[in-house]
Amino acid sequence: MDPLTQGVLGASLSQSGAKRGEVATAGVLGFLAGMTADLDVLIRSSTDPLLFLEYHRQFTHSLIFIPIGGLLCALVLHYLIGRRRQLVFRQSLLYCTLGYATHAVLDACTTYGTMLFWPFSDVRIAWNTISIIDPLFTVPLLLLIVLAAKRRRVVFARVAVIWACSYMALGLWQRDQAIELGQQLAARRGHTPLRLEAKPSFGNILIWKIVYETRDQFYVDAVRAGLAPTVFPGSSVEKLVIARDLPWLDSGSQQARDIERFRWFSDGYIAVDPRVAGRVIDIRYSLVPNEVAPLWSIELRPNAGETDHAQYLTHRGSADNPAQLLWSMIVGG
Repeated sequence: MDPLTQGVLGASLSQSGAKRGEVATAGVLGFLAGMTADLDVLIRSSTDPLLFLEYHRQFTHSLIFIPIGGLLCALVLHYLIGRRRQLVFRQSLLYCTLGYATHAVLDACTTYGTMLFWPFSDVRIAWNTISIIDPLFTVPLLLLIVLAAKRRRVVFARVAVIWACSYMALGLWQRDQAIELGQQLAARRGHTPLRLEAKPSFGNILIWKIVYETRDQFYVDAVRAGLAPTVFPGSSVEKLVIARDLPWLDSGSQQARDIERFRWFSDGYIAVDPRVAGRVIDIRYSLVPNEVAPLWSIELRPNAGETDHAQYLTHRGSADNPAQLLWSMIVGG
């Protein structure tokens, strides 16, 4: 999730366990600790563009790391904030740990994938119940933790936690409805998907991106779940076959290894970009949910050396006005 949402959810849980006179301080400590796990984005390499994909949402987001993350936050924040507000260290430790604990679980609710069980497993857990940015989720949390701090009443923070859990439950129900619509669409086409997933589109849990896999292709569509279910047919793309799509690639080269790293990160949902030769795309994400228009990819070069890495690229999609197209789906256009 975005840093603000991570912070306000961390603050709500910290405030929920605070004494009346400590609600504001608990909120500040929980807010800062709730964002801290994302400092793993600083693990980068100037020579290996894909290194950050391996470490983002890895050990700092593991459930087993929560006590360590809470302690590290407390060691810093107690002397900057907690001690000045007359807290003892164990109080700062409690509030920081509660705030830190929310981060990985919230990230696992998104579609990006979080290694909750590292180092025992490198499987990326993604429950697909909320977009990485969702104002309808975040704004009520922000208002409630501010009320809790100003009025020094934990009840507002506890309502915030209830709101967060209720919204995730609604997202889970919407996701299951979207999966059912996707299965019906595949059946009408005569397909029996090898796997099918529904992912919330940007900023809402009403419009969902449906991605399903057959033997040779990936299909991308969008559906509107809820009381007025609607299907927005999309397009398809052939699955990556290296021998066919990249016949010049040396299987022992670094670029070939980078494809496998990207395949792991993308959960196998990779294809060659139909518009650009040598570009391997992650089809799971796009600004317009029924498009094959990746937000990121890797680009390979036939003339690269044995040790040269693939280039990592980010994109804005193909639509001229993706926000307008998405809004038209939301309102029923």
